[in-house]
Amino acid sequence: MSDKPSDERPFLLAAGGTGGHLFPAAALAEELKTRGHPVELATDLRSENYAIDFPARAIHRLPSATLGSRNPIGIAKTLATLGKGYFEGLALLRRVKPRAVIGFGGYPTLPPVIAARTLGIPTAVHEQNAVMGRANRLLAKLTTKVALTVSPTKKMSEDAVAKSTVTGTPVRSAVLAYRDQPYEPPTKDGRLLLLIFGGSQGAHFFSEVFPAALPLLPDAMRNRLTVVQQTREEDMEATRAAYETAGIAAHLAPFFRDLPERIANAHLVCSRAGASTVNEMMAIGRPAIFVPLPHALDNDQLENATRLAEKGGGWCFPQSELTPERLARELESLFDAPDRLSAAAEKAKAAATVDAVTRLADFAEALAAADAKPSV
Repeated sequence: MSDKPSDERPFLLAAGGTGGHLFPAAALAEELKTRGHPVELATDLRSENYAIDFPARAIHRLPSATLGSRNPIGIAKTLATLGKGYFEGLALLRRVKPRAVIGFGGYPTLPPVIAARTLGIPTAVHEQNAVMGRANRLLAKLTTKVALTVSPTKKMSEDAVAKSTVTGTPVRSAVLAYRDQPYEPPTKDGRLLLLIFGGSQGAHFFSEVFPAALPLLPDAMRNRLTVVQQTREEDMEATRAAYETAGIAAHLAPFFRDLPERIANAHLVCSRAGASTVNEMMAIGRPAIFVPLPHALDNDQLENATRLAEKGGGWCFPQSELTPERLARELESLFDAPDRLSAAAEKAKAAATVDAVTRLADFAEALAAADAKPSV
C-alpha cells in the first residue's frame, strides 16, 4: 500500500509455538519488514525450536495452555495460566504500543489478542486451515477483522464471515525460492528420493508404517530408494535399525531446517496435512501423499488434504486404512508412473496462491489504519 510507514510502532504477531502457526506469521513478518514496518512476536515456550530465525526485532513468550482437558482441576489450571498470560499481555502491549495485533492460531494467541481488544488496539486473526480452529473461533468474535486462506471456511460464525477477507496463506521466502525449480520425475534406472515428515513435531505413525512398508517394495525399486525422514528422538534408534536391516538408504533427523530444499529435491513427499505443509507443497509444486492427523476434533487436516487431492495435486489416505501392504502398493504404483507424479506436481503448483503474503500485508496495513480508541 503506502511506500513509507506512517509511524514506527510495531506490528505484533501472535502465534502458537509450532511450525504450522509460526511459518505463515514469519512470512508476513518478512513482508512487513520489507515495507519498513517493525515487527515483534508473541508466542509460547514451545517456539524455542522454531522461532530462533523468526524475522522480528523482539520475541515475547507469554504463559499459555490449551483447553483440552475435561477434568475440572485441569480446566481451572488452564484458565489460571491463560489469565496470567492475559495480564502479562496487557503489560506487554502497554510497553510495546503496537499498531495492530494479528493472531495466527493456537491458544497462545488468546492472551495477547484479548489484551489488545481490551486496550482498543486493532486486532485480527488469520486462519490457515479450511476449518476454523477453536482458538480462532473464540477470537473471531472479538477481533476487528478476519483473514482466511479459503472460502468457504467451515465452522465460522456469520459475524466472522461478514468481517473476513480471503488472503491465502503466505509462505516464507525460503519456500518461494524453490518455486521456479522444475519438478524432475524419477527416471527408469535413477534413484528414487522419498521425503517423509509429520509436521514440526514429527509423527510416530510414520516411524512405524514406513519401515514396515518399504521393505515390501520390489528389490529393484528398493535398491534405488533413498529415504529422508523426520523422526522423533524416541523413535530414532528403532527406525534407523529397521532401514539398515532392510538395506534401505535413510537419512533421519528430528527436524530439518532446510525442509523447503528437501521438498524441492524430492520425487515424492509423504506428510501430514497441516495448512502450512499443504501450502508449502503447492508453492513449490511437488506431488504428495497426505495422511491427515486422525481423531482431530475439527478434521482440519482431512479438509486441507481433500481439497488439494480433488484438484489432482496429491493423494489423501486415512491413517486407519494405510497398512504397510497398502502403502507399499501405492508407492510402487506411483514410482512406476512418473507421468502421474509430474501431473500432480503441476496441479499442486497451479493451486498455490502465490501473492498471499502481499495480500495479507495489505490487509495488515489496512487493519492498522483502522480507528482505535486511545488507551495505551
